[in-house]
Amino acid sequence: MSRAKYVPTAREHLVLDQVENPRYDRQILNGLDPFINGTVPDDMTDFYSQGELEKLIQIRGTKRDIENRMPVKITRHYFELAKNSPSLQKLVKASPDETLNLQGSEDPGNQMDYSPVEGLLHKYEMGLMYVISTCSAHCRFCYREELIARKDIERQDGTVEKKGLAQLKEITDYIRSHNAAVEANGGIHPDSGREKLREILLSGGDPMVLPNSKLAGWFTALAEAGVEAIRLGTKELSFHPDRFDDAFLAMMDRFHEIYPDVGFRLMTHFNHPDELLAKDDSGNYIDDENGFYVWHESTQRAVDAVVSRGWISLENQSPIIKGVNDDVVALRILQRILKRVGVENHYFFCGRDIVAYRAFNVPIETAWQTLNDSQKGLSGVEAHARLSITHYKGKTEVSAVTNEPIPGLAGSENGVVIFKILRNAAGAPDRGKVCIVGRNPDAVWFDDYEDRVLFDEAGLFDYTRVKAARAEDPVAVSA
Repeated sequence: MSRAKYVPTAREHLVLDQVENPRYDRQILNGLDPFINGTVPDDMTDFYSQGELEKLIQIRGTKRDIENRMPVKITRHYFELAKNSPSLQKLVKASPDETLNLQGSEDPGNQMDYSPVEGLLHKYEMGLMYVISTCSAHCRFCYREELIARKDIERQDGTVEKKGLAQLKEITDYIRSHNAAVEANGGIHPDSGREKLREILLSGGDPMVLPNSKLAGWFTALAEAGVEAIRLGTKELSFHPDRFDDAFLAMMDRFHEIYPDVGFRLMTHFNHPDELLAKDDSGNYIDDENGFYVWHESTQRAVDAVVSRGWISLENQSPIIKGVNDDVVALRILQRILKRVGVENHYFFCGRDIVAYRAFNVPIETAWQTLNDSQKGLSGVEAHARLSITHYKGKTEVSAVTNEPIPGLAGSENGVVIFKILRNAAGAPDRGKVCIVGRNPDAVWFDDYEDRVLFDEAGLFDYTRVKAARAEDPVAVSA
């Protein structure tokens, strides 16, 4: 049976009919074969050494095949940045180390437990949509490796299939259905207890790979469905900043003109200052005549263009990844330069329990110490970012790591780690509740603390999965 088609309103057409769709030449290299076969441009032949390629070839076709875990992909722009940056090379270059330990979850955080409609995760008062299953380039540590690699996922009901992408009509029908039930019940959904679904994040993959017309279609449809704020998560400012051109900006301006009350948040994904700053031949950042770091020209232009539109807020978030940005100085510079140009520092993340996470995750206590030390050299407004780790219950802050024992508390002899619930996936009742565990400097995930729990009002170590989400019947609501 074919899906019902979404029909835009006359108001939506005031935006959609003026959209331009330029073609963007990202000069993408897909896969390892161009490097193995020597068909890459001459200046890219040394990106992988012969020894690196031989090791990757040896595990092809085995359970450790790198490209089965995560496809290899890079843009010309990012290659130009990475060729002089070991940190950025670690971010995009495949390594046999990735599959030495394939422990991890096919559905990190039990995300699909919160998927009432295919392609949508409904958490908190927000929905996250998978609108595309690829990016301009692929981070090796990607939290969505199961989506990017198009892997089969076992759902809570036992069915096994790939994650599907969001569809306009199904998503907007769900939003209207949920919010109508909330309004009719005095502000709380009668079944789930949730409030209005008022914010939507376009994610994937990277929505900026979509043409402007597709983006505008999502923006206007969500606005018509009553969404109060739209987020768009992207790493395109790192991978191909020229995507933020006049045609895209004109579409955004037109959207804001027609829907001025809808907030817009661009969630950027800068991981390291090498993605923004120019370097000299010795690998040092370049200062201008005033002592400020010089940016890459295309990145500066793109960021300035978006920031200058005051109705768009920019928030950066990044995991702290082994060999990429687990560095005090790099994180300090990143936070400082972003804040100076108008990009807020939102979250830094501990690594997730993706498949092969032990190849990428920094120990939780090390991540906290690294971020904490980086913020010692920042002003109060520059140091807004918190360290978050996504438990199955929701976003959890790593609030503190102590070195001294707590008098009278057995198990705290070597210090403790304090976790605090920030966002409940299913609601908000546990916000602010804490969990205290004895330190384990090698811990990279919650299960490494299971034998050290000292106090757990948050219930992080007494977790039971929620019942599978079910979509409200949009037909019944609209009848």
